[in-house]
Amino acid sequence: MTKANVVDASRPLAISRNRYTGTRILRRLPEEVEAKPYSLFQVKPLSPLIGAEITGVDLRNPLTAEVKNELHRALLEWKVLFFRNQEITSEQHIAFGRNWGELEVHPFLPEGDLPEIVRFTKGKTATSYENIWHNDVTFRQTPARASILRVSKTPPLGGDTLWADTAAVYDNLPDKIKERINGLTAIHDFTHVFGHQLNEEQLAYWQREYPVAEHPVVIKHPDTGRKTLFVNQDFTVKIVGLDEADSEELLQFLFQQIHIPEYQVRFKWEDNSIAFWDNFATQHYAVADYYPNVRIGERVAIVGKRPIGV
Repeated sequence: MTKANVVDASRPLAISRNRYTGTRILRRLPEEVEAKPYSLFQVKPLSPLIGAEITGVDLRNPLTAEVKNELHRALLEWKVLFFRNQEITSEQHIAFGRNWGELEVHPFLPEGDLPEIVRFTKGKTATSYENIWHNDVTFRQTPARASILRVSKTPPLGGDTLWADTAAVYDNLPDKIKERINGLTAIHDFTHVFGHQLNEEQLAYWQREYPVAEHPVVIKHPDTGRKTLFVNQDFTVKIVGLDEADSEELLQFLFQQIHIPEYQVRFKWEDNSIAFWDNFATQHYAVADYYPNVRIGERVAIVGKRPIGV
């Protein structure tokens, strides 16, 4: 046996492994759209792709049509906008959200001072359940179009939130995966997320109120037209038309892509900070690393329309 034919048993055998490394496509805007300056407030990007901090807007005051339109353009470009030092009331929070449409009332999460507000109080007696990558309420036939979260009390360390750009995730999928998922739909359900807190009668009632929703795996963004991945680890349970094993294998591959750091921004909260995100263009993850310290947030969500496939 020649030296070239000797196998070193101390080294692992070569295996087939998907390695999508190297430069990635990181586009904030559709290819035909050029970035424009902002004249009514300042925009400080927090990453090359996603997330920008807005200064020069006081959310205690009603928005003019011009500021609202420019904020909307910034949201489409950066997908999540951050505001600091915004000590607003529940009424002002709701008024800001209503600039973008009707607000939903969440069927399962605790209310704040008003029905449209969800209050998250986490500490010794209430642990986090948002530390999973997800879009908000995709179990609805019409998922939230956008969400606005104000954190009024932050822990001394930790409690960050991350967002990922799901159009960039789609852009960088292998062509064979894009061909496979374009035109497919998936089932979204709340049962395994919220069902544990309901008795049998309550669960049956809410399953009638919210039957499983079937959404495209890849949607056309309602404003930009971009192809955007629309499956998430919280609510997406099966791809229609595939057997259980093939569906789960494909979903797990797609979920894994959200974890790639190039598509993400991480925000460190301060008291009275606000995040305003596009629920059709992002997924988010609330880091639960602050127990037993307290973190208090309140969220409103803008009612969306049924997602449209590509």
